[in-house]
Amino acid sequence: MNMRWSLVGSIALLGVVLVAGEANAQTTVTYGRITAVRQVDIANQSAQATGTLIGGALGVASGSGQSRSNRALRGVGGAAVGNRLAGAAGSSTGFEYTVLIGGTNTIRMVTEQAGLRVGDCVSVERGSLNNIRLVDDARCNAPANTPVPASATADANACAAAKEQLLNAATDADFDRAERRMRLLCGD
Repeated sequence: MNMRWSLVGSIALLGVVLVAGEANAQTTVTYGRITAVRQVDIANQSAQATGTLIGGALGVASGSGQSRSNRALRGVGGAAVGNRLAGAAGSSTGFEYTVLIGGTNTIRMVTEQAGLRVGDCVSVERGSLNNIRLVDDARCNAPANTPVPASATADANACAAAKEQLLNAATDADFDRAERRMRLLCGD
């Protein structure tokens, strides 16, 4: 019995250590130049699935008292309409930035952030949540082995924390405050 509780305690402690380690994970910062910008549609897949289900259910319900085939057709039609409506409401315009890092690696980052252009020197911040921001050209012109300033990593971690706060907002007031904080800490 004691051995079982010891095992449960060890597993719980390991879980706490892993969660704490994940929460304290550092964001990595690299610098590169934007080589391409492309406008893209960012679709919310869960909104489309929900729209499909609700539309289908409403279609079937509207066929109440009708034959099975009529209800099935109404369900399919309702699902299609629900998917389209939710897709239109659940999508937004974003930008796909292609960034050349260190002259050898290329990454693509999709974001709703506009205003960056081909040739801009940017900071690419990757961690639990990603970010891209405009920086001084000197960062991209520095030798490849130049260390990233501690302040850049601190800024990237503050941005990631602000994004987490936005995702965890419970009220409208919390959301508004977190959104302002994110815009201030994650911009250029």
